[in-house]
Parts: sequence; C-alpha cells; structure tokens
Amino acid sequence: MTLAKPPVGRHRDRLPRPRPAHSRPTRSRPLRAAPAPPAKPPAGRHRAPLRRPFLRAVTVTAALVALGSALGFGRDLLLARFFGATGSTDAFLVAWTVPETVAPLLIEGAMAFLLIPVFSRAVEQGGDVRQVVSATLPRVLTGLVLAAGMTALEAPLIVEALAPGLTDPGLAVRCTRITAVTVLMFGLAGYLSAALRAHQVFGPPAAVNAAYNVPVILFIVALHEPLGVVGAALGVACGGALMVAVQAPAFLRHVGLPHRGTTGAAVSLAAFVPIAAFTLSRQGQVFVERFVGSSLPPGSISHLNYAQKIAQVPMTLSLIVATVTFPALVRSMSSGDAGAARRRITGDLALTGAITLSGSAFLAVFAPEIVALLLQYGAFTETDTAATALIVRVYSLGLLGHTVVGVLGRVFFCAERPTWYPAAAMAAGLTVTAALAAVTAPRWGTAGITAANAAGITLAAAMLLAGLRRGGPVPFPPARAVLPALARPALAAAAAAGAGWLARPVLAGLPAIVALTLGAAVVGLVFIVVATATGSKEIAKMIGFTPGGERP
Repeated sequence: MTLAKPPVGRHRDRLPRPRPAHSRPTRSRPLRAAPAPPAKPPAGRHRAPLRRPFLRAVTVTAALVALGSALGFGRDLLLARFFGATGSTDAFLVAWTVPETVAPLLIEGAMAFLLIPVFSRAVEQGGDVRQVVSATLPRVLTGLVLAAGMTALEAPLIVEALAPGLTDPGLAVRCTRITAVTVLMFGLAGYLSAALRAHQVFGPPAAVNAAYNVPVILFIVALHEPLGVVGAALGVACGGALMVAVQAPAFLRHVGLPHRGTTGAAVSLAAFVPIAAFTLSRQGQVFVERFVGSSLPPGSISHLNYAQKIAQVPMTLSLIVATVTFPALVRSMSSGDAGAARRRITGDLALTGAITLSGSAFLAVFAPEIVALLLQYGAFTETDTAATALIVRVYSLGLLGHTVVGVLGRVFFCAERPTWYPAAAMAAGLTVTAALAAVTAPRWGTAGITAANAAGITLAAAMLLAGLRRGGPVPFPPARAVLPALARPALAAAAAAGAGWLARPVLAGLPAIVALTLGAAVVGLVFIVVATATGSKEIAKMIGFTPGGERP
C-alpha cells in the first residue's frame, strides 16, 4: 500500500515559509496498515491552516496602520490648535519635508522593494540570514549616516531650495537640522522592517507609524509654549528613534546579531535607483507646493498641509486594501498566473476607486464643516478654515489619480527587474504640476497650486494605466473591463455629491457633528444605491473582501 499523494498545486498558495513537519512526507516514516487507501482529504482541509496566519497578519497590519494614521491625524490637529497657520508653522513644515521624503523612500517603498527579496531568498534557501545582515547592514548604515550628516550641514541650502520666500528661514534651518536625524532612523527602521517581513513577522513593522507619532504628539503638548515649533521638531527626531526601538527586540529574536567576517548577498544599486526615482518624483508634488507656496502670504503652506492631510484620508483607507492584497499579487506574478494577476489588479483598482470616490464626494460637499469641526480651535481662525476648505475641495478632484498611482506602482515593481517607466510617468506628471502651479498660483493662490497637483497626478495615473497595458510586467485587462470598473463609482460619486449639495442647506442649522453625520449618511446611501444600480460589485466586496472571488 502506498500513501495517497496530495493533488498537484495544493500548496501553491502557501506563504513562502518552510512547510511544517506534519505536511512533509519522509521515507523514514513507518506506513500504517489500513483496510483501504486513505481517503482523499476534503477540499478545504489545507485552506484553513493557510488562511488563518495570513488573515491574522493582514488584520494586525491593517489595525496598526489605521492606528498610526489616526495618531498622525491627531498630530496635525494639535499643530493647528497650538500653532495655527503662520510663518512659524510654514517654517516647521518645510523642515518636515525631510521626514516626509525619507519615509516613503526608506520605509514604505524603495528600501522594502530592494531588501525584502534579498532576505526572502536567504530564508527560502535555508541560509543564515545573519550573513546577509553582515554583508548589507554596514554599507546601509554608512550611507545613512553620511546622508543624515549632509542634510544637517546643508540645511540652509535645503531650505532655500525648498521655500525661498519664507518669512523666517532661520527657524526652518534649525528645525531641519533637528529632523535630519530621521534620515538615519527611518532608514534603519526600514531595514529592520524588510528583514522582519521576510520572516513573516508583520506586527512590529506595521507599528512604526504609531510609534513615530506618539512622541511628536507628546512633545507638541508639553513644549508648545517654551519652544514653539522647535518642540515639534524634537518630537519628530525622537519619533524616528522609537521606530527603530519598537522593532529591535523582534529583529534580535527572529534574525539575530550579524556574523563577523562573513559575506552574503549584495544589494543592487541598479535595482534601487528606479524605485527611488519613482518615490521621489511622487513626493515632488509636495516640493512644488512648498516652493510655490512660499511666495504666497504667510500661512499658505500650512493651509496646503492641513488640507492635504484631511483630503487624503479616503485615499489612505483605500490603499490599506492594496497593501492587504499585495502578497497575493506577488504570488500570482511569481507563479506566472497572469489570469489571477489581472483579476487582482482589476479588482484592486475598482475597490480602491470606489472607496476613494465615495470619500471624495463627501469632502467636496462638506469640506467647510469638516475643517471647522477638526481644526477651528485656538490659533486656527475662521479665515484659516475657509482657505483650507477650498483647498480640500480642489484636492478631492485628484484623489482618484493618487489612488491609481498607488495601486499600479507596486505592479511594475513586482517584476524581477524594476523598470524606469513609473518614474518617467511621475516625472511627466510632476512637470505638468510645476508648470501649472507657476502659472496659476499668482492669480488663484493655493487653489491654483492644488488644481495643478490634481492635473499632474491624473496625467501620471493615465500614463501608468497605458504603460501597463502596452508593456507592463503583467498582460493588463482590456479597457472594457477596467474603464467601467472605474466609471461606475465615478458616476455614483457625482450623484452622491449632488444629493449632498441639496441636503447641505437643510442641515445647516444643526450642530456640526450631527450635520456631518447626516450628510455622510445621505452621500453614502446615494453612492451605494447608484453604484449598485449601475452594476458595481465593489460595494459587496467591501463587506466580504476578496477581490475577484479569490482567496488571499
């Protein structure tokens, strides 16, 4: 009698970890006598053990990311409450450009795309990951220390380049030198995150944003009177150190200290550069805003920053979905299953688009009430509320473009050799943003800058869609599948916004929180009804989420 072999492909969806001992047939295992061959395992026998760790990791990651985003939002509310929108906050926000730039470069994007494959190959091949650490960490640390030192030394040049029209450049230079330490800390945090994720450890890496924001909030509350915005800059520096500290115990437990005098896999600079160029081009939208905004009245950069944080909430929520589905996309592309990859991409675009567009409709209608409820306290005046609300409304026009860029950028970088096309698309969009902002800002102020941002990111999103269809790493779904998937929620968002505009005067006399709750109910209900009536399946998928009917 022979043991029944499991069907081919039964373990294809397993996470890339060594198989547990009970699932690994060995020749030394004695055969058990039985009156008949073993019965075929039920179809779902292996699914639950595989799904539970994946879903648990997804749940923990999503919860911690959401917590970090909520704390970040609270941080921005405290900035508005204690400092308002003045030349001082403009100076701090220029300095804050340093951590805002290195975070997507060294934590969320380029570092992860570069190092996770290196660590993962060592894990899968059964090698000692500490040899990889020995080969890569000294070089990474050396580069980070040099970059942080150069940032601090060249702070005056950085401030002059980013915002030549600041009213208090000296304050911006002081804050920039303090925040320069985040280049080192964020880079080291990104390195630890890559190593832990390669070992299927997701909790500590997902907690870094929460760890970062807690000290910033505490320092703002404790030091806003004696130190002003310098206290907030000190909080940013301490937050960067805490991002490393929250991951260090898990790194030592799962990876360990590096070996001495060993060699391992090399880090390819050629693979890093295209990803870094894409990330920096995407962040360039903020550079344009602060450069052009520095020539406008004091407080303009602050208005742009507060509006951006509010307007990006729907996009941030939608991209959590893309983060959750990313492992399934990688598995599909690695196994050569183009059909599954196409379904995943289409499903992600449709679902993230529905989330973003429904939120955009609500923001476009109720922006003044939202800004007043969240920010109009202390130093933040009614005039600041009106200026910020206008920017939020204009920002909402470009949120779908930002979402599409966030979803599709990862697709290009799933390939074995990253391509330069996403960076070229973002560079084209950034060029449009800069040119339009220079033309529109003198006449329309911050609203003109925001409209330029929306136009540039929409162009970049369209170019990524076109590039993926023509020569991307996955044969892209036909336009007849993608365009309706985005057009249906766009139509629903337009209808929902119209209903919101009709309801807004009726709700005007109610308390702000009540009016916004009822307004959200009206916009949300109309969006769901219209989206469902036009044949959109994404609303149902928001409830029981696995796009395309696939398991994660």
